[in-house]
Amino acid sequence: MSDALDRSATAGTAPPPRTGAVVPVLAFGGIVVSLMQTLVIPIVGRLPQYLNASAADTAWAITATLLAAAVATPVMGRLGDMYGKRRMLLLSMGMLVVGSVVAGLSDSLVPMIVGRALQGLSSGVIPLGISILRDELPAEKLGPATAMISASLGVGGALGLPVAALIADNFDWHTLFWTSAALGVVALVAVAALVPESKVRTGGRFDLPGSIGMAAGLVCLLLAISKGGDWGWSSGTTLGLFAAAVVILAAWGLFELRNDQPLVDLRSTARPQVLITNLASVAIGFAMFSMSLVIPQMLQLPEETGYGLGQSLLTAGLVMAPSGLVMMALAPVSALVSRARGPKVTLMTGALIVAAGYGLNVLLMSEVWHFVLASCVIGAGIGFCYGAMPTLIMGAVPASETGAANALNTLMRSIGTSVASAVAGVVLAQMTTRFGAFALPSEDAFRTVLALGSGAALLGFVIAAFIPRQRAAAAEGAAATGGVPEAVKASKA
Repeated sequence: MSDALDRSATAGTAPPPRTGAVVPVLAFGGIVVSLMQTLVIPIVGRLPQYLNASAADTAWAITATLLAAAVATPVMGRLGDMYGKRRMLLLSMGMLVVGSVVAGLSDSLVPMIVGRALQGLSSGVIPLGISILRDELPAEKLGPATAMISASLGVGGALGLPVAALIADNFDWHTLFWTSAALGVVALVAVAALVPESKVRTGGRFDLPGSIGMAAGLVCLLLAISKGGDWGWSSGTTLGLFAAAVVILAAWGLFELRNDQPLVDLRSTARPQVLITNLASVAIGFAMFSMSLVIPQMLQLPEETGYGLGQSLLTAGLVMAPSGLVMMALAPVSALVSRARGPKVTLMTGALIVAAGYGLNVLLMSEVWHFVLASCVIGAGIGFCYGAMPTLIMGAVPASETGAANALNTLMRSIGTSVASAVAGVVLAQMTTRFGAFALPSEDAFRTVLALGSGAALLGFVIAAFIPRQRAAAAEGAAATGGVPEAVKASKA
């Protein structure tokens, strides 16, 4: 508290920090990390040949990244609050570089899985970057900058597919990982040179038992979700993992509530503005990923199916790319809406736009430009949502908890995307049509997944409607922390 008062007392006399390069550097770091997540998509079908392993085993190259990211994101957020967000950002980027090098040198399964897991440990970059912005930028610049950093996740994901397809089709597959390593080095050097270290710290000791318990619970949950389709949803392994996740996470929650220095402050996350925003984030994460599961497949299916468009993977990636650019272009608009009407309105508006985009795609599925149009509309809505969610979270927690709170919100979105992948996998596997000797997902199956994406966005809209008004939420945050709401401090300054 004394540190916060010291900062407040000197805010009027201290020279403003030089932050001109912070936003583009952090946005570039976010793009690099999100590129990593789509890096192996063009070579997934060839990995068994490259690594001399079965398809079931090489799928762990994807699963390992998912599990590592789920564990690392909240841990890095908490460590950033305690020991410095820039320090943890550099560590995260370092893990990306090391993991890329390990994968780039690999010709067998185990090194590839290790490399991909190390890459997954870098997923805390975006929440850490947003937290740095809160500490370093003046209030009037925070909204647009936050929206820009959040949009970098979509930009990297959208641009990653065509770039990776181009590299995979024209160069040795290891080049994918050497490219990732090179971009990671550039981001690492830029952060080290241009991003200042935040002076906002929580201090205290790190909750190692809490981190182990959370990691165990999340691994059980996400492993069951991501592999349940392969193992069987009613299999003993899948059901056992779900049961273990429930038991472990319940015990972890009780432990955290009794811990005076928890990894995740569950009392803060239970505040209505934080809790409801995180619930909406799960639905929005589901809606966001549904597009990525349908559009590339439909574009690449043979025209002889009657609904496939017979395009290459590169073309499919190029169709998805404009959606990321739309997210970035609309980031300032998202910030303007949040400033004028509040981030709650921005989130609800974005959810409606996403739902409309999926509805448009259900009706228009016969031409390449139909998918470009639909993905751009969906991307616009996602840009609004991703700009609003961190703003809502930061408006309800003290600055000393920003890293952990943003990381938890990012984790909620990741859980939504994992559930979307599992649900879509079930739908596409069950609703099939015969094409020669093969069973392919039917046109109705793709329409069903798109409809589910629209429904998830509408669910996000309904959930977001229950977010408290900003003024009431700020007062609640002040009461919880025993001080003046930071939004009020900023307005007085």
